[in-house]
Amino acid sequence: MISADLSTLAVTTGTLLRERGETVVVAEGSAGGLISAALLSVPGASAYFVGGVVVYTAAAFRAWIAGAVESPGRLRGATEPFALHLAEAAAVKLGATWGIGEAGAAGPSNPYGDPAGHCWVAVAGRATATRHVLTGNEDRAENMAAFAVAALTLLRDMLEGAPAQ
Repeated sequence: MISADLSTLAVTTGTLLRERGETVVVAEGSAGGLISAALLSVPGASAYFVGGVVVYTAAAFRAWIAGAVESPGRLRGATEPFALHLAEAAAVKLGATWGIGEAGAAGPSNPYGDPAGHCWVAVAGRATATRHVLTGNEDRAENMAAFAVAALTLLRDMLEGAPAQ
């Protein structure tokens, strides 16, 4: 189920994208598809949602993201450069106006030693921005939802500040 916060953000971002005639694609990891699901929960999402992918493993990254744009070098999951690369590559790969990238550690642990609730979200398009999320929470499902809220909040903020097409 999509939370009320996530649903409100999805309606707001969907409305802004539709009004601007712009599109979005999502490449998310630890949010597990919640960002895409929230955007798709809004009637009329086909006007702005181009596609989404859960990039949870290296195999998924190689299959769906790698090679779309030049990599900034050796990337590690759950970092700012990785989230930004996901956003940029997904937007290019599917020809969307905006790309959302999300990379984090929902918990309780990860192979990199990052704390549960650590995440980077990125938006790339007419402008580029990233945000670091630290929930301080070890609850996996709550962290996943917090990461999705952070990603859609960043997209909303970008749409409200960036010039339209």
